[in-house]
Amino acid sequence: MYEAVHAHPDGDATVSRYAHTAASYGYDGVVVRNHGDARADFDADAVAEATGVDVVRGLEIRADGPSQASGYVGNYRRQYTVLLVDGGTKALNRFAVEQERIDVLAHPMAGDGDVNHVLAKAAATNGVRLEFDLGRVCRLTGGGRVQAFQDLRKLRELVEQYDVPYVVSVDPTSHLHLRAPRELAAVGEVVGFTADAIREGLAEWGHLAERNRERQSDSFIEPGVRSGRYEEDDT
Repeated sequence: MYEAVHAHPDGDATVSRYAHTAASYGYDGVVVRNHGDARADFDADAVAEATGVDVVRGLEIRADGPSQASGYVGNYRRQYTVLLVDGGTKALNRFAVEQERIDVLAHPMAGDGDVNHVLAKAAATNGVRLEFDLGRVCRLTGGGRVQAFQDLRKLRELVEQYDVPYVVSVDPTSHLHLRAPRELAAVGEVVGFTADAIREGLAEWGHLAERNRERQSDSFIEPGVRSGRYEEDDT
């Protein structure tokens, strides 16, 4: 299972601090998802060696609209293993779910954002993961927390109805925001998820990283096809 984090300068904690905390909670890896205007400087291999936690280079695109976001996708897709779009508006949500090159639509229910059956179907068709942001539930109180629960329930119903791929995160900006998978499973059950479904959403970050690293390798041509030398069958 993986968590996707905002590290310094996009958050308060370094990548190393996140990795150490994630290891203590039983995570296998962290995806560094800093926004494009606050990218982190770190040695992923060194942190992984010191903590035993896989460190994945990601980027969360924050844009004023679809046109700007499209330019960023073109610029950054090859540079980062996991590419997210910062949702929260109807226009950006629609843009993200229609792009096969985007891995995750982040916190789609935030702000003025929303997801309906049209966007859910598009996400399923294009393999864009919708994020269940449990951070709002964990960190908000009162009416904001109630609204967050309502948003998550609506999103869960659409994801289940249209078989949409998804990821789970608390969208942390500090290592103090991290929660153990069992705690997130308990939160998810309030929304209507099973514990296994929450764990699958956490694991999906790792599956994305594995798939995209394979695609970024020199030997990859297309799914199921690799370049290389093959010995002829002598029979």
